[in-house]
Amino acid sequence: MAREFKMPDVGEGLTEAEILKWYVQPGDTVEDGQVVCEVETAKAAVELPIPFNGVVKELLFPEGTTVDVGQVIISVDVAGDAPEPEPVVQAPVDTAAEAEAESAEPQGRQPVLVGYGVAETSTKRRARKGAEAPVGGAAANGTAAAGTAANGTAATGAAATGPGANGTAPTGTAPNGTAAAVAAQRPLAKPPVRKLAKDLGVDLAAVIPSSPDGIITREDVHAAVAPAPTAPEAPAQAPAPAPASVAAPAASYDSVRETRIPVKGVRKATAQAMVGSAFTAPHVTEFVTVDVTRTMKLVEELKADKDMQGLRVNPLLLIAKALLVAIKRNPDINAAWDEANQEIVQKHYVNLGIAAATPRGLIVPNIKDAHAKTLPELASALGDLVATAREGRTSPAAMQGGTVTITNVGVFGVDTGTPLLNPGESAILAVGAIKLQPWVHKGKVKPRQVTTLALSFDHRLVDGELGSKVLADVAAVLERPRRLITWA
Repeated sequence: MAREFKMPDVGEGLTEAEILKWYVQPGDTVEDGQVVCEVETAKAAVELPIPFNGVVKELLFPEGTTVDVGQVIISVDVAGDAPEPEPVVQAPVDTAAEAEAESAEPQGRQPVLVGYGVAETSTKRRARKGAEAPVGGAAANGTAAAGTAANGTAATGAAATGPGANGTAPTGTAPNGTAAAVAAQRPLAKPPVRKLAKDLGVDLAAVIPSSPDGIITREDVHAAVAPAPTAPEAPAQAPAPAPASVAAPAASYDSVRETRIPVKGVRKATAQAMVGSAFTAPHVTEFVTVDVTRTMKLVEELKADKDMQGLRVNPLLLIAKALLVAIKRNPDINAAWDEANQEIVQKHYVNLGIAAATPRGLIVPNIKDAHAKTLPELASALGDLVATAREGRTSPAAMQGGTVTITNVGVFGVDTGTPLLNPGESAILAVGAIKLQPWVHKGKVKPRQVTTLALSFDHRLVDGELGSKVLADVAAVLERPRRLITWA
């Protein structure tokens, strides 16, 4: 028997994922819980385990393909398992017990990843393949056919030929396979296809699905748009040639001198988040240049400390600690703006985000409850966060719930910048390059380790005074790190 494994919703209602790598090939034996592939969503790369034993029969999609949630991605030959019911043409269902048994069938889908739910109604929404409409009995999906289409929605027009009030089934009308039947029910299409249709101005009720199961695909939507320029009513379709002339240059770019990279996955999510942040939260950025010579000396001392052996000790560790101290002294900055309820949400915990550049784009995982961690614990958490991000193993949960963020642009030799807020957060601190510069120290000009800090904050909930105090406190701790003891 062959069983099919569908692309699961691996987090927060995402509608699609890209297959990055297959770990199995046709003919390989797989066991329950074995990872068969790695996929990338808009938030992270995730490994997918298969929920049954068997031998791989077919991989439905190659690596690099973006697949909608719910589509079958791998078929496995299973020995000894109970066969799944196949949709067949059968006689009309006359008993309530059989109708109830068929209507309960969609409950078979189970979650395949711990912590990720599965919509109970997403697997068997459509009419059965090859089913014929019964005359004077129940519909093909086991529900009463009185004035009702195959998917349970109210039938209108030609599809409802009998009096719906007395429960008489429509006669001579198939539940699927004709344009009239499709138009009589709610069109079946996945969220990305519905959005495409909306963007193109296509009415899904007028689209005839090419798939035998009645689901409208992207190709169907594009096909519904394509015939427009060749419609017989030339006067009414006068604007049609304009889109054709606009679309032509897009297909004739110079592939030698240009490379086009599809925007998807983490890059697409980052772009959407930054646009939303830039045009939603009123940003204010303040700057301060500070002598961090004493902090750099403390970093070297901590590297030699036996209590810090094996831990990641660098300037970022002490900068993170300095920001946590500043937040403790100015807790009002650790908040979020609730637009729906018009409230400021004060956070009594700090989930400290660290912006990390990865091959798949910029991600911002955060250290949960960073405010409660000791310096060695904070160093360990930072080390794990960076290592996981570089390997591309950061989970979606690790990137949620952040309250403030640090971005270290100094590692690229940049002096400073004006960072954009991570959506839902109140502040972000940019750390510039630490360089030897001439500095007045104890009345004399000396070479000192100097850096520039930039703090961006949401001016709806952080005013200039509060933002200035936080930035000044961070600078004061880095200038004299002994304040880590006196202020903590």
